[in-house]
Amino acid sequence: MNPSTIEIIGTVCFGLAVAHTFMVKKFQEIAHKYPEGSMGENFWHFMGEVEAVFGIWGAAFLACYAGLKGFANYDDAHHLILGVDRGYLDASGVHVKGAVNYLSGLNFTEPAFVFVIMAIAGTRPIILMAEKLIGMFAKVMPFGPKMSFYCAALIFGPLLGSFITEPAAMTVTALILLDYFYSSKMSRKFMYATIGLLFVNISIGGTLTHFAAPPVLMVAGKWGWGMGFMFTHFGWKAIISILICTFATAVYFKSELTGELEIKQKHDNYMVPTWWMTLIHLIFIAMVVLLAHHIVAFLALFLFFLGFTTVTQEYQDRIQLKESLLVGFFLAGLVTLGSMQAWWIKEVLGMLGEFSLFIGTTGLTGITDNALLTYLGSLVELSDSKKFALVAGAVTGGGLTVIANAPNPAGFGILKGSFGDDGINPLKLLMGSLIPTIVAGICMWLLPNL
Repeated sequence: MNPSTIEIIGTVCFGLAVAHTFMVKKFQEIAHKYPEGSMGENFWHFMGEVEAVFGIWGAAFLACYAGLKGFANYDDAHHLILGVDRGYLDASGVHVKGAVNYLSGLNFTEPAFVFVIMAIAGTRPIILMAEKLIGMFAKVMPFGPKMSFYCAALIFGPLLGSFITEPAAMTVTALILLDYFYSSKMSRKFMYATIGLLFVNISIGGTLTHFAAPPVLMVAGKWGWGMGFMFTHFGWKAIISILICTFATAVYFKSELTGELEIKQKHDNYMVPTWWMTLIHLIFIAMVVLLAHHIVAFLALFLFFLGFTTVTQEYQDRIQLKESLLVGFFLAGLVTLGSMQAWWIKEVLGMLGEFSLFIGTTGLTGITDNALLTYLGSLVELSDSKKFALVAGAVTGGGLTVIANAPNPAGFGILKGSFGDDGINPLKLLMGSLIPTIVAGICMWLLPNL
């Protein structure tokens, strides 16, 4: 390994961002020491927002980049030089790019896609449809109403991610959990166990197909993995793990899941969307998924969607634009810093054996996005067994932290208010997801491929 100065700076900023995620509670405490509404309070509250962390350190990295290599590079005709492989040669013949050129060479399609799909999936027609489907699934469960609905939400919701994408499934499932289970009546232990289970189930629940889970999407086309391959190698194992962990968690917390399910109260002027409104929402989701690689196209669709929700606003709740934008900002910062980690991640992935690659990827996923890991792994020559180990580890570890899997910030942002002013503690989140991660790992590695 022979990293450049800018790569070392990028790795330092990345490490500081990871450390920052464990300090957000402290920053929130500092904010409370300032007068309400003051600039000091607002600044420290912003520093204490997990969704802002990687954006903050991404901006700091870009400032260092601009200081070392300039803001932007231009050709002789004074046109901005854009692209990954374009820049200029300095006096010593070294290829140089300015900060703007570097940004232009990155792919921000995934942050934009997660922003759009989260905003659409969090609407009233989609949530009500999901509630009805989960309610139908709950009726076949051999438990009481409350426990059955809990199990149905954490089984059906994540598996739905294989078809409507993981970010959409995370948004829908987290909103349903928020309405029905994240209340003052539930213990913090239950809440951390549930969010940990949710993150793990979503991460592996998208592996029934080849287009829904971000770490799979990064390699499926290059490696020729189709829906049949995904189900026989990953999908059926994910179903087994989700069933085991969900039922075990429900039984463990049976004292909190006994009794009747408290139906969410509607406001006085609440209007139920018609079937054709729900169908149009589903069509918008389907079109965005189909155009997931074309940022201009799905952003244009999103504008039409916002127009439709304005026309039907009596049947809509507030569109979660702020929450969705914060999640997109988080992921954009992760993309900005993540590409600077290739110099050491590729080396680590290349030197590991099959089982050590599986374990190593599971652990590395906890400190970086799992889609980034599989993308970097695709740049290294790997055997078929190592390809499986890489992706299996990436999806297994996708629930360990908020940065481990692209949809996690969406669920984090939706549920964090239920944990009070202190927010979600990263270490307790890790502990909540640890047992489901171990079970998922055992299923992925020990169960045979069909």
